[in-house]
Amino acid sequence: MAHMVETMFSANRIVPWHGLGEIIEEAPDSKEAIKVAGLDWEVRKRPVYVDGKVVDDTYANVRSDNGTVLGIVTGRYQIVQNHEAFTFTDSLVADGEMRYETAGSLRDGRQIWLLGKMKKEWSILGDKVDPYILFTNTHDGTGAVRVLMTPIRVVCNNTLNLAMRNASRAWGARHIGDISAKLHEAQRTLGLATHYMERLDEEAHKLVDIKLSNNTIKEIVYELYPINEGDGERRVANIQRKREGLLHALKADDLKKFEGTGWQVIGAVSDFVSHYEIGRQPTRERKFEKIVNGDDVFDKAYELLRQAA
Repeated sequence: MAHMVETMFSANRIVPWHGLGEIIEEAPDSKEAIKVAGLDWEVRKRPVYVDGKVVDDTYANVRSDNGTVLGIVTGRYQIVQNHEAFTFTDSLVADGEMRYETAGSLRDGRQIWLLGKMKKEWSILGDKVDPYILFTNTHDGTGAVRVLMTPIRVVCNNTLNLAMRNASRAWGARHIGDISAKLHEAQRTLGLATHYMERLDEEAHKLVDIKLSNNTIKEIVYELYPINEGDGERRVANIQRKREGLLHALKADDLKKFEGTGWQVIGAVSDFVSHYEIGRQPTRERKFEKIVNGDDVFDKAYELLRQAA
């Protein structure tokens, strides 16, 4: 597969998602967004046959437009169609609390997503941070609709996906047909998103109060990218390049005011994992996956800094 990211659009005049996306002029409602993003197809259950016989209680989820098999499920699996997945978010847009910005699909439509930007502006330690809410659904049988926070530090376009213990970055979205239930779910989503941003602000102030020597920062970098006994020459060289890249990211101009603090390290790691890729993985798709799912190195850096506090 050449590209895991299949279709996208964007309401921004700046290309979103680190170079992925198609610019549009206005943010539409969810129905129109789905159409623009190429998600205006349905998922249909089809029986599965082996040697000409139907397999009991086993079905294939199939795209209506091109016949792609998205996953194998049981009879109990309830399909949430693309047009159903995001309708509850329209009330947030109608109330002016959020605007739609991008949408698309991954892995031939096995995962679909819609991104919204919250209206409220945030300043964390003097830096503008734009809060985005990502809504995703899957059709391969592995999950349901999820909501994820993906704040962006605007000055360097870095994601700040901290996996904090006192605030959920991701949660499930309920699907109930009546209007009042959708309004309730939308307000619940807004409340959880706001709570996450408030905790992120608190955590940033804690991290900037953590003072670190140059040696300690270097030790953290080496622990994030360890060289183990038995590592081959190529792997060692690759890890050393990552270490050098992260040490270089620490010297960014926008981090000078945080020099010698935990927030400098978080900013550098965020910059490094958001924009710098070493290895043979497809760069664009891997970056998108990091935005959606977070990054192990970023989470590990956050935990190391908490221990250093």
